[in-house]
Amino acid sequence: MAKEFTDEDDALLDALGVEVEVEKAPTRTPREERIIAGFEDIQRFFEEHGRPPQHGEDKDIFERLYAVRLDRLRHLEECRVLLEPLDHQGLLGAQECGFVEEEMSDEALLDALGIDETSSDITDLRHVRSSAEKRAAEEIANRARCEDFDNFKPLFEAVQKDITSGVRQTRPFELKAEIQPGAWFIVGGQKAYVAEMGEVFTNEQGRTDARLRVIFDNGTESNMLMRSLQRALNKDEAGRRITDPSAGPLFSDSQESDDQASGTIYVLRSKSEHPIVKDNRNLVHKIGVTNMAVEQRVAGARLQPTFLMADVDIVATYELYNINRTKLENLIHRIFDTARLNIEIKDRFGNPVVPREWFLVPLSVIDEAVEKIRDGSITNYTYDPKQARLVKAAAA
Repeated sequence: MAKEFTDEDDALLDALGVEVEVEKAPTRTPREERIIAGFEDIQRFFEEHGRPPQHGEDKDIFERLYAVRLDRLRHLEECRVLLEPLDHQGLLGAQECGFVEEEMSDEALLDALGIDETSSDITDLRHVRSSAEKRAAEEIANRARCEDFDNFKPLFEAVQKDITSGVRQTRPFELKAEIQPGAWFIVGGQKAYVAEMGEVFTNEQGRTDARLRVIFDNGTESNMLMRSLQRALNKDEAGRRITDPSAGPLFSDSQESDDQASGTIYVLRSKSEHPIVKDNRNLVHKIGVTNMAVEQRVAGARLQPTFLMADVDIVATYELYNINRTKLENLIHRIFDTARLNIEIKDRFGNPVVPREWFLVPLSVIDEAVEKIRDGSITNYTYDPKQARLVKAAAA
């Protein structure tokens, strides 16, 4: 048997000027390289999940593809011979994933396997993914179970109800579309809710980015980057953004007997122990507008920066009809802008956040403002924080 030289032997011989003929490893054909690349995808799946890929409608599309591919590789002797030296996980000899070849037509089988049916070589895999596609798959695989999904489930139900009733619409995602906390999207066939956003930073490409907490309607969540979510939405032909609720003009010209409630103003009081909040507990209020039950809107308040990362008390609600909620909320915030609370808190990532919907305003003044919204006279008033009351705006 020929002696195998070590690296130290090679270095010594090289120093002595002795050339050693090294037997070159046999080169592989492009077909063999693609088979190996396809098998490496399956190996990476095994390493990430601790099991071979499986069939089933509840499985991710990539896992289902890997399962079909693995079954076929086990059937083809030429593939087994090529891959067995690389199969340190024992995938080729393991129990089959459950693939039943007779249940699929030849065309469907070839397509699922990623085999070019025009090729004379049945093992010519054409769907070995690019590195970009693999990164996208990894982002999906890196999703974790959302431990507090019960707090978000009512939000998903309400949004679906809005979509069904036409209060919200789904529109193609545009690159310029803003991704921010509270935004809703459809990506990969799932509704996605941007629950939180970390500190904005500049990435290696010189573009702004931020770490998100995105909740999906299947009970999972991801701390993906904002740019990653944008890429996923842009690459997904069915990717959509879900619009904010809209009900026409701020006030309708008339009210019919069958009019539906279109907005609820809610006033919250925080249980936060932040010094500013604690010292002004009866004056610090969050004023917002929602189209869902207020109890659902504040579910999981202690986990959301907009609620000061603390539980809240609902101190007042006002149901209104035929009102554009977004315009109404903007109007209320403009009226009380001079009393807006300037407070900074840390989100769950430890990043500083400045909530914008908290005000130092007595509840009685908020109640008065709502009455003036109802009778249409609110546009003549502003809030004077020194007098702690609404005052008529000066004539232009």
